[in-house]
Amino acid sequence: MIISELAKRSDKLGAFVAALPLVTILALIWLYIEQQPQEKIANHAWYTFWYVIPTLPMFLVFPIILPKLGFWLTLLACIVITITCFGFFTLLVRQFGIDLL
Repeated sequence: MIISELAKRSDKLGAFVAALPLVTILALIWLYIEQQPQEKIANHAWYTFWYVIPTLPMFLVFPIILPKLGFWLTLLACIVITITCFGFFTLLVRQFGIDLL
């Protein structure tokens, strides 16, 4: 809700706050509070990095197709794009010894 209210006032500020990895930071804190091993906490940050990369094309495509398809079809198309990018990205990084699945 806070991000939505900020975006109403400033597109840039709303996007900046939305881009902050708040959920990841909270998850890392929670893992630490639960006294999880440092390796598990580090792995969470490591995999989060790799999972973010294939989501980036969605943010480029969304504003381009939104006027043509409307919100819901654009959202659906972006979900399909993200899943497809993730599949290809998983195959690509596997060649470098990074196993995402």
